[in-house]
Amino acid sequence: MPMSRRALAAAAVVVLVLPLSACGSGGDSGGSTDASGKVEGDITFQTWNLRANFKPYFEGLMADFEKKYPGTHVKWVDQPAEGYADKLSADAGGGTLPDVVNVSPDLVAPLARAALALDLDKAAAPYRSEYLPGAWAGHQVPGMSGTYAFPWYLNTGPLFYNKALFTKAGLDPGRPPKTYGELFADALQMARKSGGKVATLANVPTIEDFGRYGVTLMNKQGTAFAFNDAKGVELLSKYKELYDAKALDPQALTATPESSGKKFLTGAVAMNPGSALDLDNFKKNAPSLYRNIGITDQITSTGHVNMYVMGVMVNSRTRHAPAAVAFAHFVTDAQNQMSFAKKVAIFPSTAGSLNDPYFTKEDGTDETRVRVAAAKSLKTAVNYTPVLFSDQMKTALRNEVAKALQGKESPEQALDNAVNAADRLLQQG
Repeated sequence: MPMSRRALAAAAVVVLVLPLSACGSGGDSGGSTDASGKVEGDITFQTWNLRANFKPYFEGLMADFEKKYPGTHVKWVDQPAEGYADKLSADAGGGTLPDVVNVSPDLVAPLARAALALDLDKAAAPYRSEYLPGAWAGHQVPGMSGTYAFPWYLNTGPLFYNKALFTKAGLDPGRPPKTYGELFADALQMARKSGGKVATLANVPTIEDFGRYGVTLMNKQGTAFAFNDAKGVELLSKYKELYDAKALDPQALTATPESSGKKFLTGAVAMNPGSALDLDNFKKNAPSLYRNIGITDQITSTGHVNMYVMGVMVNSRTRHAPAAVAFAHFVTDAQNQMSFAKKVAIFPSTAGSLNDPYFTKEDGTDETRVRVAAAKSLKTAVNYTPVLFSDQMKTALRNEVAKALQGKESPEQALDNAVNAADRLLQQG
């Protein structure tokens, strides 16, 4: 099921340096990048673990495209989630990369740097206005000009909070924190009023938290990370204060989404991210929590929540650029995105789509409560995770954050170490 792919977002980073000589599935490396010609020819479309659940949808999508553009034929290839990054690397190196490819931002970055991803700012400029600005920017690569995939489906998650715990702490349950400043103040009061028995958060700060706090994560050239600046140190110092006051759960250093969810379920934690599936769980297993559940936006001091974005890339070496661009656009246009969004819990990246009643009108069900809340925040959301920030880099950051919270290193030293480790990995990749 695609929802397991880190909320329909990124997976492993392609760490191999892709050869610039690699060519597309159409054959030689001299394919035209001019997408203004006649839409015709055979193209291959590759998705990422979608056939098992959505075969009828994609078969209908391809049939509709071929009907709209006689003389075209789309061959669909679906790859399993496991090893997808390695498969892209192998295809790029062997000259068998499909014409149109389902990618996440971290997967498109090495392909763009190897000149294998078509720059859509040039090849598909008229379509740009059809998409949310934050979604279109999701597949831009630091240090490069251009956009290297059409934005496809989006995801984000609201924040749940326990109204009863807020009331006990003397906080207004109708006014949950919106900014990090408000969060820190409320969390300290929650810990103080509960004698350290109730933490507000169960997770340490991630790279997305630094982004939502307003920290500059990377230089514009894409050559070095920068989240160890004064603002980054300020954020980690605040988390250290929470940790010392037991406003941050003591087990946050080793927390998983599952363990954090259990903490929230039992009332040991006052706030936690989640989805409609969690609401159903609360209703069945924690009815008192369910009766007191509040739903609010992600905490942010920038005014923009974090989004996860999937994309559709066009191979720059395709022999049928007009057809490949037309199909990538067709897959991601407003009509087809809306159709897909009604089949799975994701959100369209097209401008105006989130104003549809499907995303704005509640019907009393848990599913719509979460969907409406998430859709509202997505209109101005951004993808804070740098496309060049790998899983190894995330691990390095988490390890250094843990040392700072435990007092083994100062916040300054911890972030300097994390940035140095990330920069070394960046140079190796």
